Amino acid sequence: MKNVKMTLAALALATVSFSSMAATLVDSAPANQQKIGVISANSSNDLSSLQRELNAKATEAGATSYRIIGASGENYLHGTAELYK
Repeated sequence: MKNVKMTLAALALATVSFSSMAATLVDSAPANQQKIGVISANSSNDLSSLQRELNAKATEAGATSYRIIGASGENYLHGTAELYK
């Protein structure tokens, strides 16, 4: 029983720490961060799903924040974002 509690506690802590590592969407280039790259993503749904896709790619790239610099399309959306760290 003690092992089960320890395992659940470790999983809860891991979930919290992984959640806090997600990239943050910003409106302008952060003054205290350097641009580390540009990413693009596609979505066939809506702007929210495009934003989630860009967030996932930014987080995967190790960015602490990202700024969406373009989005276009009607039925199939394409978006571009700058990454900062």
